[in-house]
Amino acid sequence: MVFALRTAFVGTLQAKYIFDLAKADLDYYDKIIDISRSRFKAGDLAQIDLDRIELLRVQYESEIENAIVNLRTAKIQLLQMLNDRTPIDQFDVTGPFDFSDALQPLDSYRDAALAARPDLQAALQTIQQSQTNHRLAIANGSTDPTYAAWFTNNSSTNNPNGPQTLGVSVNIPLRIFDRNQGEKKRTQIDIDRSQQASEATRAQVFSDVDTAYELVRSNIALLKPYKEKYNEQALRVRDTVTFAYEHGGASLMDFLNAQSDYRQVQLAYAQLLGAYLTAVGQLDLAVGKK
Repeated sequence: MVFALRTAFVGTLQAKYIFDLAKADLDYYDKIIDISRSRFKAGDLAQIDLDRIELLRVQYESEIENAIVNLRTAKIQLLQMLNDRTPIDQFDVTGPFDFSDALQPLDSYRDAALAARPDLQAALQTIQQSQTNHRLAIANGSTDPTYAAWFTNNSSTNNPNGPQTLGVSVNIPLRIFDRNQGEKKRTQIDIDRSQQASEATRAQVFSDVDTAYELVRSNIALLKPYKEKYNEQALRVRDTVTFAYEHGGASLMDFLNAQSDYRQVQLAYAQLLGAYLTAVGQLDLAVGKK
């Protein structure tokens, strides 16, 4: 439940981030339209090129409407999980939508999982219970000597000098058959089964941690070049081509391609950030963090 709630929260942050991108792209494109109209009035731009630029605005309008729908849908899902009746327009989420390349060694996450995973702790407790039941079965199957003592006054013996009699007896049963042999065998089988189940759970813990760790590592490896190079390069190419287009030094296709490449890079970066934060939540779940 916590993982599902965290995933819904990350999805809402991602939808909000993409909505902001779509809004910024539309504002930027509106400025390009204004510049293109000025060029058209000055006779520096053909009517067909201006029409193509204005027609492409519908794509940005469609993207921002899709972003609005996705953001509202993500908020609805999050509110449902929180059992919150706050109106969508009054509900908002805030949080860091970024990544950190600091990742501890895999062994540290494995050790933390072995100490915190509740399913593994339950398996270990099952082993202890099986061992206790086996010791109890051994105790119930054992036979103990029986001791007795008595004292008699005016005994019925024929000894006139012994009216008082003190007696002691020891009863040692002869053990021919083990009365609890079946229970001992059953509890021993339970111990073996519990140990095997514990080993299977331990292997599952390692599998969960290793898989989640690899997802986080892979996302970090993909995000680092975006943050260090690709985002800046895409922005620089777009601004450079836009400046050249405004002054007649670049074609319309060059501008549209540069704008499209910039949008694709930004969307890919947003999707990778969402995948990274989800993978971090999966790693916390695999480790057993609350």
